[in-house]
Amino acid sequence: MGSAVRIARETTEQVLTEWGVSRHHPTVDPALLILSELVTNSVRHAAALSPNVTVIYAAGPDTFAFAVHDRHPCRPPLLAATTRTRGGGLGTVMELTLGLGGTAVVRGDADGQGKSIWITLPL
Repeated sequence: MGSAVRIARETTEQVLTEWGVSRHHPTVDPALLILSELVTNSVRHAAALSPNVTVIYAAGPDTFAFAVHDRHPCRPPLLAATTRTRGGGLGTVMELTLGLGGTAVVRGDADGQGKSIWITLPL
């Protein structure tokens, strides 16, 4: 699991650098934490049905978007952490995403056998 997260973080840093986003931009550290949580969840919960995890990147003039994709059919609910939850995992993802003014959505594969969790953050 650790190597998947490390590779995803390093690749994301490289993509952002190539797209001209400074490593010190205030969105970068939270984006890397969000990515780490999503990759960890995918490896932890989807590995039995989906040994591969894919990270997809997109950008606009003032936007950075990325998705973590696996082939497990379960589509987790994206709920912000509340006092009833521990605040880890997807709760952390939602709190960080919403706190930055971003959005999160789960998009299922056309065949219903996988999904991508897309995060869009303003730059």
